[in-house]
Formats: sequence, structure tokens, C-alpha cells
Amino acid sequence: MREYRKFSISKHCEIRNTLLNLPSENQSENNMKRKDNTLTKVEFEVMNILWDINGGACAWDILEHYEDPKPAYTTIATYLKVLYEKGFLDFHKVGGQGKTHRFVPLVTRAEYTRRTMQEVKKNFFGGSVKSMLNYFVSEEKLSEDEIKELLESVSKS
Repeated sequence: MREYRKFSISKHCEIRNTLLNLPSENQSENNMKRKDNTLTKVEFEVMNILWDINGGACAWDILEHYEDPKPAYTTIATYLKVLYEKGFLDFHKVGGQGKTHRFVPLVTRAEYTRRTMQEVKKNFFGGSVKSMLNYFVSEEKLSEDEIKELLESVSKS
């Protein structure tokens, strides 16, 4: 089992440009962003942590939210770089803390959920909400009370 040493907060938050290979300020942002609107499981974990923190975080802040065994710092830094390149995150330098970068989500959890569910509806159910709901009602073995709640919710909207 790995043992993690405790450092000061400013030391924890240091993310070196060379480690992340972040673009310099004169590089075009458009050249860096990839057109990939899906998250892998581990990318989604990082985004969930950032959404929960609400306000952005540095790599060490994110690492502290993982259960043991924690991934390596460089692994988190790589995930942050990929999320930045995919257009899910932006970053800014934190004044007075060396090369510390604070990463902030550019997409909310609700926006990502909406986008993902639209893709599921389109790809698996031919764009039909009815087919999607029928699938979940039959596959999830909903109770009569749950079905009544769903019907009430549908009738209200």
C-alpha cells in the first residue's frame, strides 16, 4: 500500500506546465480542443469530483477526494489534460502559488446528463422518448407506486 506524505496546500496544488504539457498563452485554444463529447469512466469520476467541489480545484485537491488506494498524482494530471483537450475543463493560474493551476468545469453536470441522455435516446431508441420509457419501465421492474409517480410526473408536464 502506498504511503502519501502531507505537504502544504500550496505545494499540493502545484501542477507543472511540463507535467501537463499545457499550451502556452500564445497557442490557439481552437487548436487544442478535440471534438469528443463523451467521458470515459475515469474522466467522469474526475468531473464528478470537480462538480461536487463546485468552484474548481487543483490536482491535489482532486486526489484528496479519492478512496485508497489513490491513483498517482501524474495520473490525475493526465486526466485533467485530456479533459482540457476535450473541452470539458478550463484552467487558470492561481496567483501567488507558483505554477499552480485551478481547473474549472466548462460543462455542468446537468448539461452533460442532458447531452448523454439525448445520445442514448437517439442511438438506442431511434429518438423515441416513448420507446426509452417503455424500456426502463419493463427492464427496471417498477412497482405500481413508482409507475403511478411517473404517470403523475408526466401529466404535470
